[in-house]
Amino acid sequence: MNSSRQPGKPFPWHIVVFLAPAVIIYTAFMIFPLIDSLRLSLYDTGRDPETNQPFETFVGLANYQRLFTDDLLAPRLWGAIRNNLIFFAIHMLVQNPLGLLLATLLSSRYIRGRSIYRTLIFTPTVLSVVLIGFIWRLILSPLWGKSLFEPFGITLPPLLGQPETALPVLSLVSVWQWVGVPMMLFLAALISIPEELIEAARVDGARAWDVFYRIKLPLIMPTVGIVGVLTFVGNFNAFDLIYTTQTALAGPDFSTDLLGTLFYRAYFGFQLQLGSETMGATVAGVMFLIILAGVLVYLFGWQRRQLQLEF
Repeated sequence: MNSSRQPGKPFPWHIVVFLAPAVIIYTAFMIFPLIDSLRLSLYDTGRDPETNQPFETFVGLANYQRLFTDDLLAPRLWGAIRNNLIFFAIHMLVQNPLGLLLATLLSSRYIRGRSIYRTLIFTPTVLSVVLIGFIWRLILSPLWGKSLFEPFGITLPPLLGQPETALPVLSLVSVWQWVGVPMMLFLAALISIPEELIEAARVDGARAWDVFYRIKLPLIMPTVGIVGVLTFVGNFNAFDLIYTTQTALAGPDFSTDLLGTLFYRAYFGFQLQLGSETMGATVAGVMFLIILAGVLVYLFGWQRRQLQLEF
């Protein structure tokens, strides 16, 4: 009896060819700098006084200990983490529900000019954050913005000059710029819902709120989770809006200081503060650990729960 062996399935080299450029570029500009930054946070650098040659000394977690215990660094770190949490909370409680509301309205076939509204709402997202920062800094300035609000009888206080209002105002500016992203993600999820389900619910007498709460919202919950984790990662990487409007000092009195601005001052230095690549890498390591913790909560909490509900 002759038995012939079936040849194995050929390896899909075409997939490797198409993925290789993106993987190489992403590794070179994202993965390698991240790994090297984490490595650098475990070292101390300096120069040999005799040869003037740079050297690195392994210090383990000493840099992290200094960051969390130093009298100058620790208050800035905890203040930046607190401000980042406030920044994130405002986006979660304002931006994402507003994006869902806009997506729900613009997915209705009864609203005319939906494409125009979508374009107008999404337009700030594609603008330069530096440009947005300078424009809003002028608008909110009591001097330059005075002519805009005087015709309405409004006296504009120095919103960006008061510690109590600076961070919430800049958070709302960020919401205004980026609300188009969750809106488009929610809109894509809502459009993909089969129309037969909605029509069947309406035939059974369901009102608009019942259709949304009992049919649409459960079906787009995976998108809600994705938007939440994207908001978390984006907010804990925020830097440019604060830097543009409040400089690296994140004034007034560090009330708008985020982990991004703290990293900038620690690594590059600012004014009389000297920069340190090892302490900058340590701040970056803390940012990475916080973001990693948030992503793991999403993966093992939210996403696993969604899979259990589906199956």
